[in-house]
Amino acid sequence: MKGRASRQSGSPVESGHRSLMKDKRISVAYFTNAQIRGGAEEHILTLLEHLDRQRFLPHLIAPPALIEKLQSDLPDDVIVLPVFFELPIHLAAAWKLIRFLREKRIDILHSHHFRSSLMASPIGRFCRVPITMETSHGRELWRKGGFFIDRCAGLFVDHYIAVSRSTAEWLIQQKGLPASKIHVICSASDMRRFDPLRPVPPGVKLGLGFNEFDPVLLVAGRLEPQKGHRVLLDAMPLILQEFPQARLVCVSTGSLKSELEKRVADLGISDSVRFVGYQPDIRDWWALADLSVLPSFYEGLPLSAIESLAMECPIVATAVDGTPEVVLNEKTGLTVPPGDPTSLASAICRMLRDPAWAKQMARAGRQHVRSEFSTETLVRKTQQLYLHAWNRYLGTADLAPASAGGPPIPEREDVTRFRVAVQKD
Repeated sequence: MKGRASRQSGSPVESGHRSLMKDKRISVAYFTNAQIRGGAEEHILTLLEHLDRQRFLPHLIAPPALIEKLQSDLPDDVIVLPVFFELPIHLAAAWKLIRFLREKRIDILHSHHFRSSLMASPIGRFCRVPITMETSHGRELWRKGGFFIDRCAGLFVDHYIAVSRSTAEWLIQQKGLPASKIHVICSASDMRRFDPLRPVPPGVKLGLGFNEFDPVLLVAGRLEPQKGHRVLLDAMPLILQEFPQARLVCVSTGSLKSELEKRVADLGISDSVRFVGYQPDIRDWWALADLSVLPSFYEGLPLSAIESLAMECPIVATAVDGTPEVVLNEKTGLTVPPGDPTSLASAICRMLRDPAWAKQMARAGRQHVRSEFSTETLVRKTQQLYLHAWNRYLGTADLAPASAGGPPIPEREDVTRFRVAVQKD
């Protein structure tokens, strides 16, 4: 289904319109106001590709800039509405969304990230969309002040999905959202795509100006403050003292590119660092790398860590939010405190000193991520939640387990445990 053009509808009454007779499938619309392709957008793509088409009719509502980036990977049966909210109150965009929700008879409006949900969920309730959901992909350190607006906006959200246990805890303890609304469904990657024996494309190292046996560090993440590239750059001189042939490759783009390039020049490490921009197939770069690094200040559940271990590429990461649920310290990789170049350099050098030990942890990491973060688990749990919510809306919630084709959704055991901990505190 991937790699083919999707049906777009600049106007909700154009192509892909549902027949006058109500489609018996549950219509699900994913909404995001993001303009860049990151982990949350890959999460949406996974659901769009793998939703059971006998039960669900998929839609995507997103800015034109993002749709263009996703176009080649969108399944061809997805009905698309290009729309961008420049501000939370953007009347033209709001009216376009209202028309789409009504014309397509959306049953579940599923937003990703709070800023997207803040715009879409109230509109969904105004349009009498039966079910509204929001997926939280982690803490929002860009936020200032409290979460009064979040709790007000939460009145329009029926269910929250947290992509990690850490994210669920944050939603309850910090945002003060009702635990009864929160479900933990971890992000995932399609493990079938990642082969640890994948060959490195010929000539890549030489094309970067590296020698064939130079150890390569890879950081795969947007060039944004969250991802901590500056900390890794500050760690590089310490790494080069012990491993002068170590090389760093930064994959992706972002607003900090010029600033980070200047930092590289100021540190005098230009011969050791390359910025290669967005790459369509990150697997080639995992295959190239001797070690991946995730120096983030915050994460929901990092897909880059999951993919690195799926490729058996050893990893050093910061112990923030959901990352330690993937990178188990000294079991599937090494974790260090965020914002500490010295600790980061020490962990990287420790890995480079003992590549056999690093590879052993990476192999254990592959087994871990295959067991805990598979696409099949993500899709199954999400579909179960959709069916459970839909049957509750219809007043037949006890039918959800049979309809879902699997065991009933747990009554949020993880979240209940967090709630007990909060009460004890």
